[in-house]
Amino acid sequence: MGVYLGDRVNVTESTGWCEDLYRAKASELILYGRALGLSHAEAEDVLQETFVALMARAEVPDTPEHYCVRSFRNRALNYRRSLWRRLARELESKRWFEHSSGESPAEHAAMRALKGLPRDQREAIVLKIWHEHTFEEIGELLGISPNTAAGRYRYGLQKIRACLRGPAYERDERIGEAIAFVDAAPPLEGA
Repeated sequence: MGVYLGDRVNVTESTGWCEDLYRAKASELILYGRALGLSHAEAEDVLQETFVALMARAEVPDTPEHYCVRSFRNRALNYRRSLWRRLARELESKRWFEHSSGESPAEHAAMRALKGLPRDQREAIVLKIWHEHTFEEIGELLGISPNTAAGRYRYGLQKIRACLRGPAYERDERIGEAIAFVDAAPPLEGA
């Protein structure tokens, strides 16, 4: 059975790599689309467009996963540029992640902290943690140096940690013990 792509039929054997890639990366790419500011439905649309384009290729790319993520990112960024889609996205931005009833307060806080990051830091974190890319691969995907990718990742994680810890406690990384910052005691009355 083949897939109709315009005026040619692509036989199953030549799209097998694409099916395997879809099974391995689809959910990660939807999450990545969310990190880029798309709604869940928009991310699914971009995912479909990406894989239709991959199936239309005459040859398998040298690095299919890298090519797929880069293609998805380019399509997602182009998708976001539309005025009407931007307006719909702004209305949907309050639901950046779909919240489930079984979500713990810690999960909700982590999602809120991730949502509050600048897009470039959020993007680096999603690519590093969920896609398991190296900083070199992230740099290639985003057109930046590996050091810049690592910096965006590191600064984003620092901001998330600060949001999750709150202002009262900080961790001393040298000795691994929690330190409480205590305000000065209030003055004694009548003294």
